[in-house]
Amino acid sequence: MSPIQLQYQRLWFKGPLWLCQEKSLWPSNKPRETIDSSLLEEKSIIALPTVIEQPNEIFSLRSSLFELTRVVALINRFTHNCQPNGNQPKLTGFLTHAEHENAMIILIRLSQRESFAAEISALRKGHQISTSSSIATLNPILIDDVFRFGGRLMNASISSDRKHSIILSHRHPLTKLIMVQYHRKLFHAGLQLLVSTVRGKYWPTRIRRLANTVLHECVSCFRTRPKVLDQLMADLPSERVSPAPPFLKVGVDYCGPFPVVYPGRRAVPRKSFIAIFVCLVTKAVHLELAGDLTSGAFLAAFKRFIARRGKPAVVMCDNALNFVGARRELDVLRQLFLNQQFQESAVREAAQDGTDFRFIPPRSPNFGGLWEAAVKSFKTHFKRSIGARVLQHNEMQTVVVQMESVLNSRPLTPINNDPSDYEALTPGHFLVQRPLSAIPEP
Repeated sequence: MSPIQLQYQRLWFKGPLWLCQEKSLWPSNKPRETIDSSLLEEKSIIALPTVIEQPNEIFSLRSSLFELTRVVALINRFTHNCQPNGNQPKLTGFLTHAEHENAMIILIRLSQRESFAAEISALRKGHQISTSSSIATLNPILIDDVFRFGGRLMNASISSDRKHSIILSHRHPLTKLIMVQYHRKLFHAGLQLLVSTVRGKYWPTRIRRLANTVLHECVSCFRTRPKVLDQLMADLPSERVSPAPPFLKVGVDYCGPFPVVYPGRRAVPRKSFIAIFVCLVTKAVHLELAGDLTSGAFLAAFKRFIARRGKPAVVMCDNALNFVGARRELDVLRQLFLNQQFQESAVREAAQDGTDFRFIPPRSPNFGGLWEAAVKSFKTHFKRSIGARVLQHNEMQTVVVQMESVLNSRPLTPINNDPSDYEALTPGHFLVQRPLSAIPEP
């Protein structure tokens, strides 16, 4: 109310009149026996009873999928050895791969019974699952009591896990353990590679949301995640957009230094570098360990690359001193071969296929964005997995080759959410007709 109206309100300034009377004359605190229904507000209250079932306690025993399957495998072995099996011998020694796989199947069945109880019950009775189910579009089926999606790849010459992937709920803790294991196995891979690899065997619902959660909760990834700046880039060169066989047109760059311990007594870590060869057409990656930044070390790495990938027609690289020196020596070798072409026909035919070295302008790494991106990817996997640890020479070679396999398994095309579609195209398909990190198929 306005101040003019407020000045006549005794209740505001002095309170109710019964406060000035004796306490015995105060009104009672007891509620009125009859309440006028016109003073009450009508509200409709709907209560739906819900039962929230917690996952089985076994999924919280270990935070690693391998350790969890190991515990289940030991329980299965103990149960098998305690039962009277007649002539069957007792299981002893180390746990086998088959025991781990059997334990994984048990965990998958348990998680599916907790997540899709109504759907599994309907399929066992021979009924169709409800159209309101979140997995109705996957046309799920039961194979060996494991819930899988139907799909249309029955006649495809691929593995059974790829034809009918195992359906998992993104809310179940087992699905998250699987995603975390694949994330670490792939050297802390990104979203696309993680989703593509997991879908080779499993089909989690809302997999992208779960993958983003795994990447966000990974401490190693959070510490090494850089801030990306978007820049407007020029047109791609002709080598990038013209079809060619793998590693016929390559770009090369150095990455490092990395401390490496070579065999020997009182060994001191030495600086080593990684020579990264990138196919300009298929984006396939080849990694070679170089001992230093000399021209001889680069030439040795380049010869190893040629011996395993074939001789390239075009090599593009930075205008660095070691590359310039290597070009001079290669030019001398090529001229030597050309001078001998009239003496021996075999040498003449081999010399006609010379490698064309091209250098980008100095201090312009944007001209070599493809191999700079490969350097970034390798550093990302290396820092998240190895960090500041010093490896021995054989360990470093093993890690480099493993990371090469991971980089060649990254998807080149967008990942389709259609379960009937084939897997995403990767550089490994151009090299060995499959992703290098995938399970071999006939």
